[in-house]
Amino acid sequence: MVGLMAELDRTAPRIDIQADQIELIDGPAEFYTTLKSMIRKAKRRIFLSTLYIGKTEHELISAIGHSVRTNPDLKVSILTDALRGTRESPEPSCASLLASLTEEFPERVEIRMYHTPNLTGLRKRFIPKRINEGWGLQHIKLYGIDDELILSGANLSNDYFTNRQDRYHVFASQRVTDYFANIHNAVCSVSFLLKPADTPAKYTLEWPSSNPAPSPLTSPEAYIEATTSLLIPFTTPPNSRPRPKTDTSLYPLLCQPPNLNTELPALRSLLSAPSLCAYTFTAGYFNPHPEITTSLLSIRAPGTILTASPLANGFYNSPGVSGLLPAAYSHLSLGFLRAARKARARISLREWRRGTVGEPDGWTYHAKGLWVTLLQPPAMRSAAHHQPGDTAAPRLPSAEAVGGEVGPCATVVGSSNYTKRSYGLDLEVGALVVSSDEGLMKRWKREEELLVARSRVVGEAELAGKGRRAGWTVRGAMWIVKILGGAL
Repeated sequence: MVGLMAELDRTAPRIDIQADQIELIDGPAEFYTTLKSMIRKAKRRIFLSTLYIGKTEHELISAIGHSVRTNPDLKVSILTDALRGTRESPEPSCASLLASLTEEFPERVEIRMYHTPNLTGLRKRFIPKRINEGWGLQHIKLYGIDDELILSGANLSNDYFTNRQDRYHVFASQRVTDYFANIHNAVCSVSFLLKPADTPAKYTLEWPSSNPAPSPLTSPEAYIEATTSLLIPFTTPPNSRPRPKTDTSLYPLLCQPPNLNTELPALRSLLSAPSLCAYTFTAGYFNPHPEITTSLLSIRAPGTILTASPLANGFYNSPGVSGLLPAAYSHLSLGFLRAARKARARISLREWRRGTVGEPDGWTYHAKGLWVTLLQPPAMRSAAHHQPGDTAAPRLPSAEAVGGEVGPCATVVGSSNYTKRSYGLDLEVGALVVSSDEGLMKRWKREEELLVARSRVVGEAELAGKGRRAGWTVRGAMWIVKILGGAL
């Protein structure tokens, strides 16, 4: 563990906290209840970074409005993606819903919408709204209220509150909340400002002259350069730092293509740890970045890949080209299993399903993350948090506990799907959390087991068989998206 943490200390900043400052949420209903409860108690600040807020989420907007009315010191900042947030315009949309909030509280509510610098000119003009998100998004999911933060992969709409499974970590820490609030504020400062308007769409998007970057639509290269300069401090670890005195450490991870990415090297460090003895890697849309694929295939320890069944994929039976995506991800899973067999990797691929999308009680799977179990021999265990001259007892649990009886000692949680698109086009934020607390390890194990319990093993024969094998239409669509510069 000491070697791993030393490597992570060179990769990303570190915030030391206690395990009892972390709460894990099981599912969407509890996530929504927790979020509303936190909003209703807000006194100073609410900041929400999300891909979009559902256009019919009037209850959520009402809860925010009520807190602003009853707390004169409360300020609200909401960040969404411009493409996804305006897709339905001029019909009711995320943007028109949020415009009503800022219209009522113009001095205390600010709405920002990030626009990718990768979709400009002819691309922006001709690529249909339904698929233009494939050229880059604001994909960060941060839900901060006062000194608490929910870090998740979930957006803010009805399915994420009812029947779309994700992961959710709640951090009761001012340091953690402040850190991610600063990231949120930085991205807001290089995003469009939404203002209410007496137009069919109910809003306008303006580029304030105070923004520290030119518009991504007019000067994309200069925008990328300025945004990189703004965000690079959040990816730079200090030259030296004291050894942790707590049982848990959090490493904030950020990806701002094409220049900044601390998540990929952090994942490589975790997956290449010499003491790794088991892992579970999950993504609702399984198409890992080539470097992650290489790392997974090189691991000698047994591992589980957990992804969505086509019947739990959010694009199942979706109209148009996006309806081809479930078959495309099955095709990619088949390719991965074939590569795993050739590499003799001890990998089990499992597909999560809870009913069928679009049918009563049907759920979708949107969870993403990594749980890692490290085996700590006695000598390593003694050294991990125990330096020469220390008088305190070592903090790591026993080798038997780390070997699997307790649970994982590290996890990665956040917005990323760990794909080429995530690292080449989208804004992403997450956290790698390392802990020696056996209580937290047990809670991570329970979280992992609850997800695995609704899955089953899928092999090459099934994925290559009738009804699952991707046809030429699917493969052709994948090729066209790649040629045009998009990604899955």
